[in-house]
Amino acid sequence: MSHRSDRATRPRRASLFLALCALSLPAFAQDAASEEDIGVGTSGKLLLTGGVSQLEGAAGGGLTPWAVIGGNGTRDQIGANAFYTRVTVGDYHLDDYGAMIGIRDRVEISLAQQRFDTEDVGAALGLGQGYTFQQNVLGVKVRVAGEAVLDSDSAMPQISVGLQYKKNNRSGVLAFIGAESDSGTDLYVSATKLYLGQGLLLNGTLRFTKANQIGILGFGGDRNDSYKPQLELSAAWLLSRKVAIGAEYRMKPDNLGIAKEDDWYDLFVAYAPNKNVSLTLAYADLGNIVIKDNQRGFYASLQVGF
Repeated sequence: MSHRSDRATRPRRASLFLALCALSLPAFAQDAASEEDIGVGTSGKLLLTGGVSQLEGAAGGGLTPWAVIGGNGTRDQIGANAFYTRVTVGDYHLDDYGAMIGIRDRVEISLAQQRFDTEDVGAALGLGQGYTFQQNVLGVKVRVAGEAVLDSDSAMPQISVGLQYKKNNRSGVLAFIGAESDSGTDLYVSATKLYLGQGLLLNGTLRFTKANQIGILGFGGDRNDSYKPQLELSAAWLLSRKVAIGAEYRMKPDNLGIAKEDDWYDLFVAYAPNKNVSLTLAYADLGNIVIKDNQRGFYASLQVGF
């Protein structure tokens, strides 16, 4: 399928994702989770509603940031999380480390380091067996309006704006494959709403980016070197005070002629035995990466915090 026809299917994919979420809701509404069912940590935040650690370090789902502020701190407190994530697909793997701090449930500052191992593909491309790209990400998120946990008197979601500055360590290789830069800044707006009666959390993020494979292959390219809006969607159901399941969809730009880039999807389950620890497992479909198509596999992330 051509780049053009693949891009044309994106609105239909996003509509299908939302339709599946809507169809799934009645089944979970039968076991509607109240505030008591979900459970409240001693810090005052509902368990799992602060999200987990996203690939670039922000609080949210695994693939996309949410409007929530990370850490267990309330409006009068400071909270923090540290995380480790491993993504293993058919021909590559990614190790991701990081930490974030949430200040008075208003501002979030995050740091992450991603190490992308090309395994046998690196040797096939002449880079060497297990050639690794490393990227550092500095993120800032600010809550600007609303509340994620809604009551019957408010229909407004929590809205946050954020940025993620990314710096890659392989400028020479990135220039060779056609990337315009080894650094870039993503800008995004997220809206998150939690319906306590149904135990349903919905999130939409609009990201402005020119990152190739979230920056692992640099920024901009021969096909495009301008910021393009990309839609990111998440839905999560809180089945109990400790367990949530959900799905995510993330649009991706397609800037490099040498390496087609597909949108990302995942299905996840998150488990929080207590307010200080959470474990997320997911099945992810990352599509084409460089010369290898159908990159599907598993995502595991451990988060600890206070």
